[in-house]
Amino acid sequence: MDMPTRPLSTGTIARLDGARKKYDSVMALDGLDLDIHRGEVLALLGANGAGKTTAISLLLGLAAPTQGEAQLFGQSPQEIAARQRIGVMLQTASLPDNNTVQELLELTRSYYATPRPFDECVRMAGLQDLLKRRYAKLSGGQQRRVQFALAICGNPELIFLDEPTTGLDSESRETLWAAIRGLVAQGTAVLLTTHYLEEAQALADRVVVVRNGREVAQGTVDDIRALVSGQRIRCRSLVAQEQLAAWPGVREASVIDGRVELQVEDAAAVLRWLLSIDPTLSELEVTRAGLADAFLALTRDALAHDVQETH
Repeated sequence: MDMPTRPLSTGTIARLDGARKKYDSVMALDGLDLDIHRGEVLALLGANGAGKTTAISLLLGLAAPTQGEAQLFGQSPQEIAARQRIGVMLQTASLPDNNTVQELLELTRSYYATPRPFDECVRMAGLQDLLKRRYAKLSGGQQRRVQFALAICGNPELIFLDEPTTGLDSESRETLWAAIRGLVAQGTAVLLTTHYLEEAQALADRVVVVRNGREVAQGTVDDIRALVSGQRIRCRSLVAQEQLAAWPGVREASVIDGRVELQVEDAAAVLRWLLSIDPTLSELEVTRAGLADAFLALTRDALAHDVQETH
């Protein structure tokens, strides 16, 4: 039996509503709700096999949900009118190897009634020096930049970016980040999947963390971080790792070449103890739990819960 449809919230342009997708005996999505709003970056995070790619496939109309519903601009994702309003950059792309970058961009722009200006696509993707190069002769990172330009050239209202900066150097990554921020400022929505948690932290307005096809957390980056208590202490110290790990309030401890890293509940209490046994402590740094800490904790907790349910 299909699940009842949730009311459409203001500004929602794409959604999954109680989406389930089963491949043979594998439940890739298990009742996932997902709303994408105009003018935001939504980061969909999860380990490999969590269901991110399946969720994107449903929203793109590449697969149909076993149960529940997928909508794109209030229509079925398989409707051409809806697809014409999106741009897509998946993890893999098959493009004509012998075409030049300029030919690929001009050809793709020709498919749209009101494409983004050619020079703007080139600038946003950083392709100024690559236009005469054949696609097959580009590095993996350069090909990713071309794929980004093709994703934005139709002037889409919603862009799907699946691991967009894999293989990019730091300068190219910053260029792409700046382009994404510019698109969002113009009202474009972005669904982002990434293994680089600092990328989600830098770009995302909202984060949805999935595990085994289910949502385990949703909110702003700060909301997600707040779900995981704790702080991180980094310093140089002579105290042995075994002694650090045994101290109450220390969740994890590592020591590499005298460089200590501790995950703790109460940094002040641990620091008082640490300073009392090692007055030579130096290079002290205390930070709150980051998105990476929260992501690891949430997916670890969800895994433990799943294991308990199977017993």
